[in-house]
Amino acid sequence: MSSSPRRTVLAAVGLTVGLVLAGCGGSAEADGGHGDHASGEAPATVSGPDNPYDGLYLRDAYQKPSFTLTDQTGAAYDFAAETADGPTLLFFGYTNCPDICPTTMADVAIALQTSDPEVAAATTVVFVTTDPARDTPEVLGEYLSLFSTAPAPAIVGLTGTQSEIDAAQLAAGVPLAEEMGQQHSSLLLLYGTDGEADVAFDAGNTSRDIAHDLAVVAGE
Repeated sequence: MSSSPRRTVLAAVGLTVGLVLAGCGGSAEADGGHGDHASGEAPATVSGPDNPYDGLYLRDAYQKPSFTLTDQTGAAYDFAAETADGPTLLFFGYTNCPDICPTTMADVAIALQTSDPEVAAATTVVFVTTDPARDTPEVLGEYLSLFSTAPAPAIVGLTGTQSEIDAAQLAAGVPLAEEMGQQHSSLLLLYGTDGEADVAFDAGNTSRDIAHDLAVVAGE
């Protein structure tokens, strides 16, 4: 196990961890003084030796949500049912985001390229738009194709009505996006086949952190 300095334990009481927001395209003032587009800070302490993760250890695991949205092909996509058989990465963002979203998706792509091919092939990555007014299925498909990488399955892009998107965010335990979807959660949640996310990642994590924790979750 690596000794990443980013390894932290987040006391996920209620929505403590979910309240990490990324202000895409915002100012330093809007982002709480952390600089352009930086994620907010959540209470954290250094983890104990029982933590196997390089990402953000969720002491109170997030439960995999149940929601059905529309994928990039225009078909209905039952998130819980379609992602039951392997590790699942879930992220909420939007295609016009200038920084947090493409950086996160690029990190995911690199992580999958550097993972064991069997782990990559078993992993489902789901990107749910927070800007359904602009992110049509076609727009999502074109955007996410830039980050999809074999042997991992193509990244799934999901959209729907605003009320459906809001319900999906609440079901996942992240806060509702604000500013027309441009202020959204920066968390990338990693679920195991047990339907729980014990680890998540934010802008402070790297592709190596994601790859490491994918291997851990796939081996559980």
